[in-house]
Amino acid sequence: MSGALEATSIQFVTKNKWPLVFAVAALLVTVAGFTAVQDAHAQFGPLNKLADPNKTSEFHCNSPMMPPGNGTFGGSSAPCIDTGDTTFMYAAASFVMIMTPGGVGFLYGGMTRRKNALTVILQNFLVYAIVSIQWVVWGYAIMFGPSADPYGFIGNLDWAGLNNVLTNAPADVYAPTIPHLAYVMFQLMFAAITPALAIAGYADRVKMSAFMIHVVLWTTFIYDVAGHANWSLGSQGSAPGWLFTLGTEDFAGGTVIHITSGFAGLATAMFLGRRIGYGKAPFEPHSIPLVMLGATLLWFGWFGFNPGSAGFAGFLETEAFQNTNIATAVAAMWWVFLAWAHTGKTSAMGASAGAVAGLVAITPASGFIGCYASIIVGFACATVCFYCLIIKNRRRIDDALDTWPVHGMGGVVGALLTGAFSEKRINPYGHDGLFFGNPQQELINAMGAGFAATWAFGITLLIWKIQDVIWPGGVRVTPKEEEIGLDISQVGERAYNMSET
Repeated sequence: MSGALEATSIQFVTKNKWPLVFAVAALLVTVAGFTAVQDAHAQFGPLNKLADPNKTSEFHCNSPMMPPGNGTFGGSSAPCIDTGDTTFMYAAASFVMIMTPGGVGFLYGGMTRRKNALTVILQNFLVYAIVSIQWVVWGYAIMFGPSADPYGFIGNLDWAGLNNVLTNAPADVYAPTIPHLAYVMFQLMFAAITPALAIAGYADRVKMSAFMIHVVLWTTFIYDVAGHANWSLGSQGSAPGWLFTLGTEDFAGGTVIHITSGFAGLATAMFLGRRIGYGKAPFEPHSIPLVMLGATLLWFGWFGFNPGSAGFAGFLETEAFQNTNIATAVAAMWWVFLAWAHTGKTSAMGASAGAVAGLVAITPASGFIGCYASIIVGFACATVCFYCLIIKNRRRIDDALDTWPVHGMGGVVGALLTGAFSEKRINPYGHDGLFFGNPQQELINAMGAGFAATWAFGITLLIWKIQDVIWPGGVRVTPKEEEIGLDISQVGERAYNMSET
């Protein structure tokens, strides 16, 4: 009986999918309209429990911010909105935005075969759009909002729909010199790039419909949960994230972003299985110049990614900027030398992979360690990621675009080296690490990395299994569709017009 009901439900959804899509869209528009009409500024209630300006200080100001009546919200009882910090954060957010549809899109699009290139680039473009909506409706609330439990596992829905998230009040406990909405926009860029990185694990194999729903589920149950555990500071007096309470250090997302996406890609590749012909025919990148363009855009965008995570323009942003650049340069050069030692030739693909690995590994450490420790990070991540890539290929795990060896293992290296080299001298908000008298920090960071890897791998596998059961015909395209390429079978367009003119 239940099987018949399930089959009937699937048939009904399949037959009426477009009317249902338009009905949901109409419902969302209606709800948004009524919400906007309810209050001229689309806010549902009063702002509660702002950060106390008498207890709020920025080290780059050398004194607590206690404005003499010129606060932008609440008069003298509110912290200042600093125009310089706000401008810096929007510039940083713009840098990071281009990394998803441009940097990752072109990097992955160039690495795949020509018949799938447009699909991969389009998927990265759509990820940004999908997560932008999810972030506003509930994503930001459950990641950065007040904790729903006394342990700091997940946020509640107090800030759903950006309720109580204002343009004329500071960003709660997170960045008290910029508007709260500016902080929302900056963090959106991180939320968008994370599921985009995981695309590498299922490139060339998944139906577009399954992909779009997967992005929503993955961002909600993996990224938002891992982010709350690591980055929630206890909004409105609630419990901080449980990993933050333990003392984990992740300045800009090595654990939250790269370990989660990397191990999700590994889980996906193992679940879906190999592409048709994998290991029998060469699956070479169709455009290495496109790969290098993507890597260049990522390197550029990372100057917003890491420095912007300081939350203000000052000493910490400067340290993160320098560390990001030097670690990336060292990793790119060392990967080239490793490739040279193995093959007798330098490699453009290797230089790009090394640069991305360096960017990944320095991400958690950029605001906690010094310049020379960043050089060590560059050497270490290039070495580990290079040999993890060899292991992946020898084990014939079809992680199509190398998200696990570069992002997953690069994130692990970064987390462990952050625990080794972090200094309170560099960042007064952080902790001294293993080599500065605090070996416990190494263990704490290892625990954070272990949780992120385990959570991302397990929940990703669960999401795909559920989707595969529900989706008519499963989430993977048919062998015929895979053979002709997803550009034609899923998008209906080609990346390149190869006809003669």
